[in-house]
Amino acid sequence: MRFIVISIKKYFFTVLFLTFTLSLILFSASNLQAAQNGLKLWANSVLPTLFPFFIATELLCKTNFIQILGKFLNKFMKPVFNVPGESAIAVIMGIISGYPVGAKVVCNLYDNKICSKSEAERLIAFTNNSGPIFILGSVGVALLGNAELGKILLISHIIASLLVGLIFRFWKKDQLDLTFRNYHSESKELIRVSNLGEILGDAIKKSIATILSIGGFVVLFSVIISILSSLEILTGVAHFLANFGLPYDIVLSILTGMIEMTNGLQTASVCYNSLPVPCILTCSFLLGFGGFSVLLQVFSIIAKSKISIKPYLYGKILQGFLAVIITYILI
Repeated sequence: MRFIVISIKKYFFTVLFLTFTLSLILFSASNLQAAQNGLKLWANSVLPTLFPFFIATELLCKTNFIQILGKFLNKFMKPVFNVPGESAIAVIMGIISGYPVGAKVVCNLYDNKICSKSEAERLIAFTNNSGPIFILGSVGVALLGNAELGKILLISHIIASLLVGLIFRFWKKDQLDLTFRNYHSESKELIRVSNLGEILGDAIKKSIATILSIGGFVVLFSVIISILSSLEILTGVAHFLANFGLPYDIVLSILTGMIEMTNGLQTASVCYNSLPVPCILTCSFLLGFGGFSVLLQVFSIIAKSKISIKPYLYGKILQGFLAVIITYILI
């Protein structure tokens, strides 16, 4: 038995990636269309929406704004979320910008020695969220055709994220970061007229690298969903679970959304007229959880900083369920 387990661990990724490569060949026509759709989604929606935010956060880290923000909000952030006041920028940007800007801001804070590793892990659990433009416009108006529902989903999403932050204030509470260097005690390079071009160029380069990585994930997961659809894996599982009394369309939208959020939301919106409450609650959960596509985007961003992905995963699962409860109360 132990030998079998060791063999599975040893060859799991080999078999997985070999299967993926063969699937690319077998379903090349549908995969090509899926890749093109993913690329269009990235170019038309993700790039113009997130790229300016990435540059803005890179530049803000080179000013005194974060330090000033910290002085005003430290009395609030420390007792409530157990993080320094300067980290309020991650909370604010995470709420107003969308996935995965919050994770990028947290990494910037940690890399610039503004917060410790344990504080960064507390932040990563609740500061990476769906943006209000996406929730109100894309989900509320475009998919559900109801602006009021969009507002309810947004309120639920924000409250759930803040509750997660309140709960995760206890994450590694007793752990001392001996390697943490005080941000205020060290000089840092600020933007001046003499170095503006250099800092701006560096901010653009870093932002381009991040946005290209996100584009890769969008295209990759569009293809993965296409392969799973061709193999009828998601529909097969959904049909199986429907035998236990669960609505087929809802189960399918949850399975799809756990892989890639946007596709899951689109699938859920189809059954809005027939199953309005389950549809809304499903959308609320998927917006809070974000899907494995976003999770891997975050993982790629925080990997170099050695920030653990565990608090993010636990936090997003918790946020998804909290958002469902809050949404149910509000509707």
